[in-house]
Amino acid sequence: MLVPVRFTENELTVALTGAAKVLVAARKDVRRGRLDVDETWAAMSGYERFQLLDGIGDQLLPVLVALPDVDVEPGTAPTFTDTQVREAVEGQLGEGVSGRLRRSVVVRARVALVQSALAALPPRSDPDGLVVPDHPPES
Repeated sequence: MLVPVRFTENELTVALTGAAKVLVAARKDVRRGRLDVDETWAAMSGYERFQLLDGIGDQLLPVLVALPDVDVEPGTAPTFTDTQVREAVEGQLGEGVSGRLRRSVVVRARVALVQSALAALPPRSDPDGLVVPDHPPES
């Protein structure tokens, strides 16, 4: 049974955390192999993690919500084409970025960040994202 995807709060949190870890991986000491991404993430204070998530949340959450509904097979993660992601990014960018070259760079960077967030999403076991333990699943 295929159902249109709507991201749950937990999925959005996981996606943001995955994108944030990609940014942590870009740090010089992590990139050179001196530190592990997960260890660096765990070593960050709660406030440092909040600042990073808050900064990228303003950029990613509107795009993730703007992505079109796609059908998701249970046990798989939602997938989107590069065109769908790029159109969602461009639609949420607005007129805040001036200059064709600068806009192109911002779009490419944000598309890469959104794709890393989507890659962090786990497979969906319940297509509706809801678990009701006292009710049998509908057939």
